Amino acid sequence: MNTIPTITKNLLIINVLCFFASIAFRSHGIDLNDIFGLHFFMADNFRPWQLFTYMFMHAGWQHLFFNMFAVWMFGRIMEQTMGPRRFLIYYIVCGLGAGLMQELVQLAEYWYLGLAGYEQIVISGTVTPMAEYLNRWNTVGASGAVYGILLAFGMTFPNERMFVFPIPVPIKAKYFVVGYAVIELLSALSQKGDGVAHMAHLGGMLVGLLLLLYWRNGGGNGYNRGGYGNYGSHNNTWNNFRNRFTSMFKKKEPHIDIRYGGRYNQEAAYRQQKKQDEEELNRILDKVKKNGYDGLTPEEKKRLFDITRK
Repeated sequence: MNTIPTITKNLLIINVLCFFASIAFRSHGIDLNDIFGLHFFMADNFRPWQLFTYMFMHAGWQHLFFNMFAVWMFGRIMEQTMGPRRFLIYYIVCGLGAGLMQELVQLAEYWYLGLAGYEQIVISGTVTPMAEYLNRWNTVGASGAVYGILLAFGMTFPNERMFVFPIPVPIKAKYFVVGYAVIELLSALSQKGDGVAHMAHLGGMLVGLLLLLYWRNGGGNGYNRGGYGNYGSHNNTWNNFRNRFTSMFKKKEPHIDIRYGGRYNQEAAYRQQKKQDEEELNRILDKVKKNGYDGLTPEEKKRLFDITRK
């Protein structure tokens, strides 16, 4: 359980190598972020493959560190839960979704500002050709995929308590994810020109949500025979989402039969039950890691589903 799973480890290595490569090439006058970063699709420097490569490039040490820390912290858990193949698909799809969202936002800005009617633009007193200005619209970073991972963690372990600096008390994962989404939305609406692709982050979460709902309702052709996508029911997608969403805000009390001892015994029994659930979850995830999801018995699959919904 303490080792880093294969896909998560390789994602960390690739991102770090790409960052060091960008530093090395920059010393020779070659900007890899400009080549592999995601340009606005109406710009001269746009290439279709940038929708994939941009998520492995980063603007600086701090940008790289926080993204990779989140991949290490949450990605390894989700890879052990989803399985390597599905986790990689999920990561890439969330990154692609974030890139497409960023393109749509830039297109809306392009038309809203009426840039189509100008051949040049004045920036800080300097006249800049429009083609050069559009080439400056460049996006890099794994944040879209990272926000997709955060969403998956919050939906899979909604009541897992987390310590988030500087909040002095632990909060549940579901509130952590919802809070992040709200912050990104408010930032997108209020902090124009801060250099952060807030809507791309939300795009990664939105695409991740749609993909999770698709899998949980039996979608995915060859991927839906057991595994992460089948631990939910095969009901209508909207009903599944509605029930899941509303359940996030319902207070769930432990089902404990307490006759004597009052609140103290109830809390002690709750802690004991939580400890047993954690031990059982660790045992099942260890088995998934060794034998894959299909190696679980029907009882273990049901138990995994029950524990993660508490």
